[in-house]
Amino acid sequence: MSGFFKLLKKKKELIPLIGIMTFAATGATSVGIYFLATKPDVILFKSKNPEPWETLDPSKPQKLLTINQQWKPVEEVQIVKGLMK
Repeated sequence: MSGFFKLLKKKKELIPLIGIMTFAATGATSVGIYFLATKPDVILFKSKNPEPWETLDPSKPQKLLTINQQWKPVEEVQIVKGLMK
């Protein structure tokens, strides 16, 4: 570990690069954990819930950022779902 700090003292131009890479890795990890914890369509074990998209509320946005989303049911899909019940 001390060799790492010696390298940083010799090559100070690496400090911003290491800072940016640390920030990016932390952000990517945080977003992954956020999606695993809060999104119902993201699953780790398929055997518990093989079709999680069947229980989603279509009026609730599932994306991280949603702009002007309007959901309307497709008539043909509703007819097929009614026949399958």
